[in-house]
Amino acid sequence: MSTFPYLKISELTNGVRNKTFSPVEIVEAHLRRAERWQPQLGAFVHIDAAAAMIRAREAEQAVMRGDSLGPLHGVPLSIKSCIDVAGWRCPVGSALREAYVPMHDAPLVARLKAAGAILIGNTNTPEYLMAYETDNLLFGKTSNPWNLAYSSGGSSGGEAAAIAAGCSAGGVGSDGGGSIRVPAHFCGICGLKPTPGRIPSTGHFPPGYGAFSWLGVVGPMGRTVADLRALFEVMAGPDAGDPHSAPVPVRNIQGKELRGMRIGVLESAGLGLATTETFEAVQRAAKLLGENHFVVEPLRLDGLEQALELWWFFFGNVVGHLFRKSLAGQEEALSPMFREYLSSSIAGDPATLEQFLKASAERGMLRAELVRQLRDVPVLLSPVSAAPAFRHGEGNWKRGTGYRETMRHSQWLNLAGFPGISVPLGVSSEGLPIGVQLIGRPHEEELLLAVGEALEEKRGPWQGPGL
Repeated sequence: MSTFPYLKISELTNGVRNKTFSPVEIVEAHLRRAERWQPQLGAFVHIDAAAAMIRAREAEQAVMRGDSLGPLHGVPLSIKSCIDVAGWRCPVGSALREAYVPMHDAPLVARLKAAGAILIGNTNTPEYLMAYETDNLLFGKTSNPWNLAYSSGGSSGGEAAAIAAGCSAGGVGSDGGGSIRVPAHFCGICGLKPTPGRIPSTGHFPPGYGAFSWLGVVGPMGRTVADLRALFEVMAGPDAGDPHSAPVPVRNIQGKELRGMRIGVLESAGLGLATTETFEAVQRAAKLLGENHFVVEPLRLDGLEQALELWWFFFGNVVGHLFRKSLAGQEEALSPMFREYLSSSIAGDPATLEQFLKASAERGMLRAELVRQLRDVPVLLSPVSAAPAFRHGEGNWKRGTGYRETMRHSQWLNLAGFPGISVPLGVSSEGLPIGVQLIGRPHEEELLLAVGEALEEKRGPWQGPGL
């Protein structure tokens, strides 16, 4: 069935329950799609067709027996290759981890499997996740399904490309500075960066401990916000391995809670400029939300310049020096993109203990101030990045023209620990997707998802790349 690759998760699960189609049919269709497009896209590092079909046949037998079915029964998913899946190589784009095969599933993977999902493969990343373009020496580059000459983004670029191309019904990425939201924006799908701890990051590499545990998170990616919700509700919940994990219950937002709610169109001199088409997409989103009974108005948020400098202090200076120390003597095995990150991040002296403690305290105080400014405006609207997808090889870490300028709209959320969603809103004059970003207060993912679904309802059905 050619329609399978673009059905919503709810449509797949309803079809399985109603016996309109079977898990075997669904998984076979997605595997054919993945095998058809893998040579052009380079989205996957591993496709486990044999195991997926075994699980699909088991899922079909469960339906025929009348067993109780999980919320994702028979749904084919993909997983970013920095997240442990037992028995699969999880190399994080590096030859230095090529032989790493975890023995146990990450908790989020175990939860997806327990809900009935069928994992078909894991997806490509830049080396150690440190770029907004997916390319490495092991598996090469991942291309954008809308135009193969363009990047799918990073670091969850393989995941975004696989989902946009209909190779999987959804999946999981990770985000330390926009790495879910930017690839989703580049490839015309949705992605949720949650509050640290809402979904456990246990089993992710690089691990986030101590002062870094709030910087990077794992989260769902899908073609619609409803798909994000379905995955989020399964993966959310505490786990002892995640230091930010907390027993925050999943809320059900009622429609009446949204009516008249204030949404701020984010303004800040510290975020820099965006293309005219990007700005127009944000204005269109504001208009659609206004038509849906939200109160949409400009909002200037103070402190984002400081947030961005602090983000780079941790993501660049501190993490870069930790990588340099752990990889000493192995530099020849590293990809050019990762070497560029190291060169940019450790150009100065290593951070001192005093600088680190000062920055950690400033981060906490700034986060509190940002939350205070959003006391009466629970959701912000902004670009995801300064522009749509760039051509292969045109992204870089150079100061003045690179990622620190073009990705600022996404990076500050990781410093603050705020949740954010990328929602596709239009297409550029070059035929590339343009998404907008909805930003929420900590632990209010459900509210963001509800607003995102309201925006999609006014926008109209999801449009794919036409592969």
